[in-house]
Amino acid sequence: MSLAEEILRLKEARNAVLLAHNYQRPEVQDIADFVGDSLYLSRKAMESDRSVIVFAGVRFMAETAKILNPSRTVLLPDLKAGCGLADSITAEQLRTWKQAHPGAVVVAYINTSADVKAEADICCTSSNAVKVVQQVPPGREILFLPDMFLGDYVRRRTGRAMHLWVGDCPVHAKLRPEDLARARADHPNAPVIAHPECGCATQAMGHVDQILSTDGMVRFAEETHAPEVLVATEVGILHRMSKLNATTRFTPIDAGAICPYMKEISLEDVRDSLALDRYRIEVPSETAAKARIALERMVAA
Repeated sequence: MSLAEEILRLKEARNAVLLAHNYQRPEVQDIADFVGDSLYLSRKAMESDRSVIVFAGVRFMAETAKILNPSRTVLLPDLKAGCGLADSITAEQLRTWKQAHPGAVVVAYINTSADVKAEADICCTSSNAVKVVQQVPPGREILFLPDMFLGDYVRRRTGRAMHLWVGDCPVHAKLRPEDLARARADHPNAPVIAHPECGCATQAMGHVDQILSTDGMVRFAEETHAPEVLVATEVGILHRMSKLNATTRFTPIDAGAICPYMKEISLEDVRDSLALDRYRIEVPSETAAKARIALERMVAA
């Protein structure tokens, strides 16, 4: 029996659904029931009637699934799958920030811990951050966290004044304007798409054709007829884009844009997670109750 077959057998035996983020290893994406961005996977977790959710992603994603599905078992195949961006702000730091801006609306990117989400008014993903901020009543002060590059992009798109937490995704932040300019010069006929977390996105608008969330990039891949597309984001998504559109060559701006956390989970980890019931993700009930409000507002936005 192959490893993939063993996982499928275990998945049925455990009545489990396997979710995988776009940045996961190709072989993990290929065995998953659903592949997508954080918002899509959050919705799929809520829609599934399976009793076990195996989340091939990073810890904050598994926490989110548990918060939204408290009665179900949520497994994260490898506890080393963390997130540098989520680690850039703590709940205590957010409480201090809120005290300096009483009455402000706190918009927390989904790339945050459960403790931070519990202190937020509403969460967002890169695919709905603009919409979420647009729904904040005019005149209300806004605290946006933790990604300053996504926040800057949203601020430019909405025209809303926002206070931005100084945090970033280490992988996306290293993609700079000069990288885009060089790629554009080397591939003059290829359109350029960039994730709003990139350190180059809003600073090099002249070199970017579209700024897109991971979900937006997937839709772009399905629809484009361009022979080649330059992509500025974590390289894991190129596997899915190429599967959806075999006639277009998707070229990374930087082939080294690899998130080590997103690559922690292997097929062996997925198998062992199902076979050995590891690793169960739990969120304290009081924290989960508060965080669920912000997450449900995000899903409904």
